[in-house]
Amino acid sequence: MRLSVTGLRKAYPGLTVLDGLELRAEAGEVIAVRGASGTGKSTLLHILGLLDRADAGQIVFDDEDISALSEARRTALRARRLGFVFQAFHLLGDFTLRENVLMSGRTAGLDPGEAAKRADALLERVGLAGRDGPVRTLSGGERQRVALCRALLPRPGLLLADEPTGNLDPATAAVVLGEIIALAKDSGAAVVMVTHDTVVAARADRRLRLHGGRLEPDQGA
Repeated sequence: MRLSVTGLRKAYPGLTVLDGLELRAEAGEVIAVRGASGTGKSTLLHILGLLDRADAGQIVFDDEDISALSEARRTALRARRLGFVFQAFHLLGDFTLRENVLMSGRTAGLDPGEAAKRADALLERVGLAGRDGPVRTLSGGERQRVALCRALLPRPGLLLADEPTGNLDPATAAVVLGEIIALAKDSGAAVVMVTHDTVVAARADRRLRLHGGRLEPDQGA
């Protein structure tokens, strides 16, 4: 997997949030992006995740220019090649762990049998094998592990994480972050992770700061 972003620009009336932004990411690489609130970090993730469109610039994913794809193609690519982990988990509380994980497999059109085997393997990897109760009974750390398994089930090439440990206590956050990094590297996914936490950013392979609409080396982590 290879991601190449050049000249990315996004503006709103009276405000330019991304201004000629450049980014490269390789398979297995973990990139942390920090920056002050309102600088466009979530906007960047939404554009990379094909949830929003840039005003200008080029995004090349595995040698395919995805900048101007049709909505149908963007939806298919998002389901099969992109994974998302959010601070708020976004799980269905009355569904079991396995049912939540398998949702991304159905969206991606995976073979049900293969998806079930992979879901079980991922849940075992994060220490949740055999748990069949509803997700609402889990702790925050356990819920984030389920969300991570759901994101990685289709074997995405790019994992986008928005404050993935923001709702967790420091000890749990360290464990979950380690699992995110290890599982992503094992699956060959690149990770672009937005965080305010210098401790979290320090675990990344590369640390960047979004400032003035562009990414620059982060000297503060």
